[in-house]
Amino acid sequence: MSSIYEKYGLKQVINASGRMTILGVSTPRADVAEAVDTGLNHFFEMKDLVNKTGAYIAKLLNVESAVVVSCASAGIAQSVAAVIIKDDAWLLENLHAAPLNIPDEIVLPKGHNVNYGAPVGTMVLMGGGKIREAGYANECSAAQLAAAITPRTAAILYIKSHHSVQKSMLSVAEAAQVARAHNLPLIVDAAAEEDLTCYYEMGADLVIYSGAKAIEGPSSGLVLGKAQYIEWVKRQSGGIGRAMKVGKEGILGLTQAIESYVTQPKITGRELVERMTPFIDRLNALDGVSACVVWDSAGRDIARAEITFDEAVLGWKTKAIVEALKEGDTAIYFRGYRANEGKIDVDVRSVTAEQLIVVADRFRALFGRNTGGSDSNQGEKA
Repeated sequence: MSSIYEKYGLKQVINASGRMTILGVSTPRADVAEAVDTGLNHFFEMKDLVNKTGAYIAKLLNVESAVVVSCASAGIAQSVAAVIIKDDAWLLENLHAAPLNIPDEIVLPKGHNVNYGAPVGTMVLMGGGKIREAGYANECSAAQLAAAITPRTAAILYIKSHHSVQKSMLSVAEAAQVARAHNLPLIVDAAAEEDLTCYYEMGADLVIYSGAKAIEGPSSGLVLGKAQYIEWVKRQSGGIGRAMKVGKEGILGLTQAIESYVTQPKITGRELVERMTPFIDRLNALDGVSACVVWDSAGRDIARAEITFDEAVLGWKTKAIVEALKEGDTAIYFRGYRANEGKIDVDVRSVTAEQLIVVADRFRALFGRNTGGSDSNQGEKA
C-alpha cells in the first residue's frame, strides 16, 4: 500500500519552523493518539463529556474550571462572546442581528493587535466585540491601558506571544491589576505558551491555549479560568461556538495530552542546544553562512539556531533561500520572520538528528550552484 504522501501526491516536510499551524502544528504522543482513536470509536453524551473532561483538566491544573474548544482562535472568539453575552439567552442567539446597546469594546495594547496567521481583531469581531487599542505600537503602560477603558468596555485582552511587541509593554500581572481596579475580566491569549497555570495565577479570568502547540495534542484549544466565565464560554455551543465545535476525539485527545504534559518530563532548552550543535558546526563550515544559538524572544525555555547569510558572498537573497528550501521532493520550512535582515531561525523540536543532516546538505547543495538559483529566482539574487 502506498504512503499517504504517494497516495495524494503530497510533499514530505521537514519542519524546522516549530509548531506552526501551516504545517499541522505537532505530532502527538502514542497515548494521545490512542485517546483520539477511543473517541472516534465510541459515543458519549457530549455535554457530559465536555463538563467532566473540563473538571478533570481543572483538577490537573489546579484552576477553577476549564473547557476544550476547537482551537485557540475559537477560544478568543468564544471568550469575547462570553464576556459580552454572559447569560443573556436572547443575545446568545442574536449576537450579530442588531447593534449592541451593552458594553462590547475589548481593550488591548496596540502592540498586541497582531496577525498571528489571522488578525486578532477578526476573532474579536466574531465574538461580537470591537477592539479599542491602548498605548502605542512600541509602548503600553498600566496607566495607558487604564486610560483606554470606557463605559463601553467589556474586557481587557492581552496577547502573550512572540508575535506581539515585547518592548515597553506591561506584564500580565499589571494588566490584571488594571482589570480588577475597573471590575473587568482579563482574557489572556497564551496560545503557544508552555506554562499552563502562571497567567491564571497572575489574575487572568480566562486563559486560552492551543491544544496542538506546546501541549502537543490534536487540533484543539483549551480555555481555563474562573468558573463563572467558563460557564459563559460553554454556553457559546448554542451560539457562535456551534460553528467551531470540537469533536469527541479532540476533547479526549487533548485531555490526555494535558495529563501527559503535566506529568511527563519535557525537553529542555539545554537539550535542544546539544541536539543542534553538530548542525550549527556544519553550517559554520560553509562560506557566507554563520550560525549560533539564540533563545526564545518571548522568554520560553526554547533554544533555536539562528542562521545569518552574507548575501553578497552567497549570491542569494535570504527570502529566496527560504523559498528554495521548500522546493524539491522534501520541503524544508524555517522561521523566516527576519529574512529581511538576512537571518532565519531553525526550531529543532520536531526535527531528528538525521533530518538536520539532510537540511545541512541541502544548504551545501544550494550554495554550490554556480548561478545562485533557477531563472525564477534571478530577481531575488543579491
